[in-house]
Order: sequence, then C-alpha cells, then structure tokens
Amino acid sequence: MHELAVTEEILRKAEEIAEQEQANKVTEIYLEIGKLSGIIDESVQFYWDALCKNTVCAEANLHFKAVPARIHCEDCGNEYELEHDLIPCPACSSMNIKVSDGDEFILKSIEVEK
Repeated sequence: MHELAVTEEILRKAEEIAEQEQANKVTEIYLEIGKLSGIIDESVQFYWDALCKNTVCAEANLHFKAVPARIHCEDCGNEYELEHDLIPCPACSSMNIKVSDGDEFILKSIEVEK
C-alpha cells in the first residue's frame, strides 16, 4: 500500500516541475526502482492511472528501470549481486555485509511539453 503514497509524491513533484517550467503537460517520467525497495512498479502504474486523470500528467508515460541488489562484504571487500534471498558473502561466508545498491527509489527525470 505504500505505493499509493509514493505515487502521490511522484504526481506532486511532476505537477510542481510542470508549473515551474510553464509546461502544458508532462509527457514522460523516468523512475529507478531498487530490487530491495519493496516498491512494485505494477502497483505504481495502477495508482498512477487512477491519480493523474484530469491533471497536467494525464498523458504521461511512466518508465521503470529495475536496479539490481548489490551487496558489499565489509570483511573481504567482495561485491556481489543478490538473485533472491540474502546470502552470506560467496567469497568468505561472512554475514558482515551491507547493501550498496538496490534499495533506492529515484525519480530520475521528467519530460514536459510547453
């Protein structure tokens, strides 16, 4: 359900940028969603379709880029990509690990039409 709040924030930001740019409409919105963010792009799209009707964003297309989960081992310095569940470092079996990529949600860019 947090996708609703996220989508509302995307819409708010897009409308704000459109106003600043004195745009007639927002045409494209590019998002980066980390695998570990917990945000499901299909849910964002569902809420977007409902929320943006009768707004400057009504015709905007959402573009999703999935960011893989990358882990850094604090003990040996190994970097690896998570495929599924959290696993120990494949190089040294340590669990002293940190997420280096994949937990982000970024509004990368917005295109408008004047």
